[in-house]
Amino acid sequence: MIPDTSLVQSAFAFMASAVVVWHSGARLAYLADTLADRFKLAKSLMGLLVLSLATSLPEVATTLSAAVQQARDLVLNNLFGGIALQTAILAMSDFWARGAITNYPRKANHALEATLLVLLLSVALIVVNLGETVVFFGVGLGSALIALAYVGAIWLLRRYDEASDWVPVDLPDPEPLPFPAPSGLAERSNEALIAQAVVACIAILIFGLLLVIFAERIADQSGLGAGFVGVTFLAAATSLPELTTSISAVRIGAYTMAISNIFGSNLIMLVLVFPADILFRAGPILQGASRTVSLALAFGIAVTAIFLSGMIVRRKPRLGSVGLDSALVLVVFLASLAAYFVAR
Repeated sequence: MIPDTSLVQSAFAFMASAVVVWHSGARLAYLADTLADRFKLAKSLMGLLVLSLATSLPEVATTLSAAVQQARDLVLNNLFGGIALQTAILAMSDFWARGAITNYPRKANHALEATLLVLLLSVALIVVNLGETVVFFGVGLGSALIALAYVGAIWLLRRYDEASDWVPVDLPDPEPLPFPAPSGLAERSNEALIAQAVVACIAILIFGLLLVIFAERIADQSGLGAGFVGVTFLAAATSLPELTTSISAVRIGAYTMAISNIFGSNLIMLVLVFPADILFRAGPILQGASRTVSLALAFGIAVTAIFLSGMIVRRKPRLGSVGLDSALVLVVFLASLAAYFVAR
């Protein structure tokens, strides 16, 4: 049990936890990159199946805990609000890339990830607006369909990972990395690397949960509404691991791992609706959702579609050091914050 804290103490504890999560996430990105090379795994696969799950641990714990507490708005706003935010994180990491980040994928699996993510977001948006028409033991058919679609998406992505029927052109030439990974990792044994990765995951989980706790306290002490807090401040707290791992991955040139990390995390955010629906006993969790939930899903579709277009259109304008698609994603994300505030 964490003792009560003042607003200043909560803010200090939040920042201290953020520092630990930041360093743990950066270390995890370096370790994932090294392990991918060691076991000859595709960086995109490592980002989709490993890094995205590790960085989503705070969301998993927060979502299930809030569902047990029957806090529908907190669950849905945190999950769906985090999708646009994490996509904006990928756009922000473009500032550390050498050229538009969406120019780097050499296979179509990243575009497929984005397409499947748009599909799942659309299903969720339809269910939220239509309502759960079929309910089994308090669990809505819509959340079950999202879970089944997620399983199918991962199966399809895994099978497609080795396909080569889509060949991009005008790929950026490789350049020396200005921010190489920490020295010494290549000399470590596989067991040592895996042990460090496990420690980093545990640190992300523990201090990520502390981030959530103190984010809620700061929100309560500042007097902001629960819906607005969940879709912005709390979503930002739980998305901090994705921020640090994505930026670190881009800095060492692991662009495809950064992209798959974000899209994979967003897919996980959607599938978490199903276990949350099981734990939420007041009825289907997607039934009677607030207006911010629909907005969050719509903005999630918008930012994902922008990046999908960026991966398909290889020759695109740049604004300074970032691609036009990343700049548009950031603009749409800022617009979403204004929309959440109006709809709160």
